[in-house]
Amino acid sequence: MIDSSSSLLPSRRELIQTLGGGLGALGLAHLLTPQVTASAPTGHKPTLQFAPRARRVIQLFMNGGPFAPDLFDPKPAINKHAGQRPKEVNLRTENQTGGLMPVPFKFNRCGKSGLEISELLPHLSRCADDLCVIRSLHTDNPNHGPALFLMNNGSITPTRPSMGSWFLYGLGTENANLPGYVVLCPGRPVRFAELWSSSFLPGEYQGTYINHTDLDPRRMIPYLHGSLPLEAQRRQLDLMRRLNERHLAERGDPALEARIKAMETAFRMQTAATDTFDIAREPPRIRDEYGRGHFANGCLLARRLAERGVRFVQVYYGNGQPWDTHRTHNELTRNLSRDIDQPIAALLTDLKRRGLLDDTLVLWSGEFGRTSTSESGDGRDHNHWGFTAWLAGAGVKGGMAYGATDDFGFRAVTDKVHVHDLHATILHLLGFDHEKLTFRHAGRDFRLTDVHGHVVRSILS
Repeated sequence: MIDSSSSLLPSRRELIQTLGGGLGALGLAHLLTPQVTASAPTGHKPTLQFAPRARRVIQLFMNGGPFAPDLFDPKPAINKHAGQRPKEVNLRTENQTGGLMPVPFKFNRCGKSGLEISELLPHLSRCADDLCVIRSLHTDNPNHGPALFLMNNGSITPTRPSMGSWFLYGLGTENANLPGYVVLCPGRPVRFAELWSSSFLPGEYQGTYINHTDLDPRRMIPYLHGSLPLEAQRRQLDLMRRLNERHLAERGDPALEARIKAMETAFRMQTAATDTFDIAREPPRIRDEYGRGHFANGCLLARRLAERGVRFVQVYYGNGQPWDTHRTHNELTRNLSRDIDQPIAALLTDLKRRGLLDDTLVLWSGEFGRTSTSESGDGRDHNHWGFTAWLAGAGVKGGMAYGATDDFGFRAVTDKVHVHDLHATILHLLGFDHEKLTFRHAGRDFRLTDVHGHVVRSILS
């Protein structure tokens, strides 16, 4: 036994070196806080300003940017004027493009509401009365990196906390055995971990990235299980915590407090995560309902995480930017839509059946949209002037379309919604005034919406 009063007490660094590989949770702790850059906690405890309609959020992210008139924003004028560049709309884009490129997909009026949805999404069409489609979204930059940052972090720069970190900072966790913020992606989206960084918020609010390409929980989450029995790991972790806390008290290392909490979560996850991430435990009929493939598995995992109290789950469609259709746009869109249609419909149906959709907000979007004009003959370029997102679940009106783009689906023109407005609305549904959920850093108060944003009250139920 080590005598804590002895002058021969080994240093914290020496003790870590002598522990070897016994505590598998140490490895997982690094996963839970891959970029700890936390500021010292302020002692400020965020409080709800409104009765929350949502307790958690699931974001379905179509990285690369889908074209709304293919899916949720019908524009017959595109086909009517195919090949032309009508002068009544400024069709200037990031790169040189040609004339209007026809849309070969038909739209149907769906559900009791008659919401118009593309034939590419027959399963999701059956959920039309749950969808609140925002057709007038716009953002600030047509390049993937800045647009991804704005959609995920509320700023075009990579130095701000992600919205998931803001959600967790405000709401806290419902399940101490799992991370409160989980990112599911079978690969690496553009800009990778910067998109779920906690930045200057305490590191415990960092997103936890899970590559779910391999569905074995032991390989999905490396270091999930240690080489020693849980009792021995618990003793090691207790000793590590005491040393870390003494080190923290002596040196005031702000990142260390996040690391201590991450190791505790990692230890508890060894049992909780094995169950949560093992979708083989789902009945065959549920697996069949969602379908197969990486996105289907991500949607099913999102439901399992949501029902276990995880506050924010992001499901990225795939590696890189699959919806970035600069060439062979129509063919790729058919395939991509086929991949997302059944899983999203199953997710909404499953959440509703379990009573979770009442307090779970589901968000679908990309970082921007695509041009109605053609690029390279059969592709579409980036378009940040007007694109579509939809919300479903807690506190939003279903079966409606809000806002409009011009006749060619290029620019938002009616009831325009900026990304800051979208974030303000989501925070409102979670119970926060977006102007009051702040964190003091570098001498001023920061917030997710920067100095902008208005709640889109017309879509709230």
